[in-house]
Amino acid sequence: MASPASPLHRSASPLQRLSTFNNPTTTAAATSALDAIASDPILSAFLSQSFSTTSFSSAALSSGSPASTAEKLHSAIRLLDSQLRHEVLSRHDDLLSQLSSLHHADVALSTLRSSVASLHSSLRKARSDLSDPLHFIHSKSIQLSNLHSASHLLGHSLRALRLSKKLRDVASVDDPERLDLAKAAQLHSEILTLYNEYDLAGIDFVDEELRFVKETGEKLRSEAMKVLDRGMEGLNQAEVGTGLQVFYNLGELRATVEQLVNRYKGMAVKSIGSALDMKAITGSGSGAFGPGGVRGSGTPQIGGGGKAREALWQRMGSCMDQLHSIVVAVWHLQRVLSKKRDPFTHVLLLDEIIQEGDSVLTDRVWEALVKAFASQMKSAFTASSFVKEIFTMGYPKLFSMIENLLERISRDTDVKGVLPAISSLGKDQIIAAVEIFQTAFLAQCLSRLSDLVNTVFPVSSRGSVPSKEHISRIMSRIQEEIEAVQLDGRLTLLVLREIGKVLILLAQRAEYQISTGPEAHQVIGPATAAQLKNFTLCQHLQEIHTRMSLMIIGLPSIAADVLSPSLGAIYGVACDSVTPLFQAMLERLESCILQIHDQNFGVRGMDAVMDNNASPYMEELQKCILHFRSEFLCRLLPSSTNATTAGTETICTRLVRNMASRVLIFFIRHASLVRPLSESGKLRMARDMAELELAVGQNLFPVEQLGAPYRALRSFRPLIFLETSQLGASPLLQDLPLSVILHHLYSRGPEELQSPLQRNKLTHMQYSLWLDSQGEDQIWKGIKATLDDYAANIRVRGDKEFSPVYPLMLQLGSSLTENASASRKP
Repeated sequence: MASPASPLHRSASPLQRLSTFNNPTTTAAATSALDAIASDPILSAFLSQSFSTTSFSSAALSSGSPASTAEKLHSAIRLLDSQLRHEVLSRHDDLLSQLSSLHHADVALSTLRSSVASLHSSLRKARSDLSDPLHFIHSKSIQLSNLHSASHLLGHSLRALRLSKKLRDVASVDDPERLDLAKAAQLHSEILTLYNEYDLAGIDFVDEELRFVKETGEKLRSEAMKVLDRGMEGLNQAEVGTGLQVFYNLGELRATVEQLVNRYKGMAVKSIGSALDMKAITGSGSGAFGPGGVRGSGTPQIGGGGKAREALWQRMGSCMDQLHSIVVAVWHLQRVLSKKRDPFTHVLLLDEIIQEGDSVLTDRVWEALVKAFASQMKSAFTASSFVKEIFTMGYPKLFSMIENLLERISRDTDVKGVLPAISSLGKDQIIAAVEIFQTAFLAQCLSRLSDLVNTVFPVSSRGSVPSKEHISRIMSRIQEEIEAVQLDGRLTLLVLREIGKVLILLAQRAEYQISTGPEAHQVIGPATAAQLKNFTLCQHLQEIHTRMSLMIIGLPSIAADVLSPSLGAIYGVACDSVTPLFQAMLERLESCILQIHDQNFGVRGMDAVMDNNASPYMEELQKCILHFRSEFLCRLLPSSTNATTAGTETICTRLVRNMASRVLIFFIRHASLVRPLSESGKLRMARDMAELELAVGQNLFPVEQLGAPYRALRSFRPLIFLETSQLGASPLLQDLPLSVILHHLYSRGPEELQSPLQRNKLTHMQYSLWLDSQGEDQIWKGIKATLDDYAANIRVRGDKEFSPVYPLMLQLGSSLTENASASRKP
């Protein structure tokens, strides 16, 4: 390890400082000596900052020639000694001058040393002169501070004693009702504040008074809590405000309110648990033996079910009353807190209780109440088959209890400017707690009605038709289900949805029973068994539809919307059971009317005029209508005593009315297509129209009640006898379709004026089907094409006069076009 005291190591520093001298010759000699050492591979190691004697010695010994290395070191030492001697000699004068400067410095330091000693002596004397007054001042300052502290302590102690005396005077009232609790609490709080803030502990007379103060504080808390409880039970704002003010003055308002809220939470939870305690309900503590005891599943023993059920409902009613009292009491407490301010600081007491982000007191109690209620309901549903059965079958009663509770709370806490006790979300939460029983109740309702429908309409038997008693039983059961819940609108809608499912099921089963095939559509012979079966199904479905419509009259309007799809399904199936029959009969009647074109209405002569008999086609039409009436309608249409119920029209009545209207319109259409039509033919057609009106009115439907079709028939009869010149201004045109008038005018025109039927070479049936599918404007386009052809032929022949019907038809058709254009304008 290299030693700093080594001569070799110390010699490096003077060598390196040789360059600082100003003598050039000396500097050059020193530089050459240093360069020689630096260039030597052995001696250059001595110039390194990290030179190590140990490493150098080890290297010299291991080189194999340590003697030569030692010789080289001696030469270097001699060189350095020579160089140093030379430096001393060359700088002899400078060294002597430096020695003289050191002597002067030593003299100066000796003088300074004596001055410093004199200064120290002066400082010791000054310290001695100042220390006594300083110690005196310090001791007096401590004495003054102690006197000041003692004075303050004595003053606060005296104030505490005076406040204690006031507290004794206030608390010495014999009658607790006359005790000023708020003032006493304020004095109590001030005394404790003085005691704690100014550290009055250890003062004997203060400690003695403090025991009295603490005893008085306990008395104040007790009396204030009594006042507060009494005020919350009686909903007395003054008493609640007094109690809260006392605890505010005591500095214990927040803790006291939280204690009250927790107590009411516990009361609510306990009340709910007690209401569903089956052992307490049956009055059997052990629940082991005897009638009315409770078995392990929560089911009473044989003979105790009725009493247990009654007891359960009574306890639920009591529970609802207790929950109402609890929620209203907490709301009342919250209401007073939101209005009461401290008379001195004007701080709102509610701000001391509820910080930003905290829930209000009623929400805290309601949340705990709902949580306990939901837990108990779930437990009752899963663990007690007896309670589950009671609450499921009596769900309307259970739900009514909850709704009454919510309604009473809302009514009793409805004060302007004050938050209600329960929000809409809170109401939904407690209703959701009994949804498991609601689901079970609705499932039972659906099951009861579905089982009844399956009994009346069994899937295995397609040919059986239920009796009126079966249908009445279904409707009575549906009515009972509605009446059981009709006091509650929400529950009524839920039950109606289940009833809607049952009605759809009933419609599906009835549709499965409908007979199809030729025997169900025939209208020539007497009614077949298949048709009679369809008639019965139609009447049953009509009865269901009518009675259901009557049931929902007194219900909210939304009830009709709920049942609309299912009633539509019932109505649709009822229509499907008889509509094919009416369609087949209508086709037969139309085929009879089409025979009008086989008659000769263009014959002339007195014989035709004097013939008062109806046309053969009309006689056949009358026979068909009479047969339909006697064989079918008499079984389908209701009697006069119950033709309509509450102003509703039966399905068959509607179908007959539509059939009668179609027969009149179809007859007028084809009567207008008759061509040629002589005067005697007009008389014959008028007789046919009278016979048709009589047959339809007596056997199908009162023609006076058909409206537009009947007015058209009554107008067409005199129209055919008018002169062509009188037609344009006749008021009879108002009750007739324009196409009927234009088709009739073809019978008054020349043969070369072809009708669309003739122009397109169609049969009367084909043309009639085309008319059914087109509107009046399209029909006019077809007629206008024939008029254009007629005008072109006249011009080709060079004739200058047209038939009188031509301008009249153009005039009537153009009025249709003008009316259509006017209706399209905004």
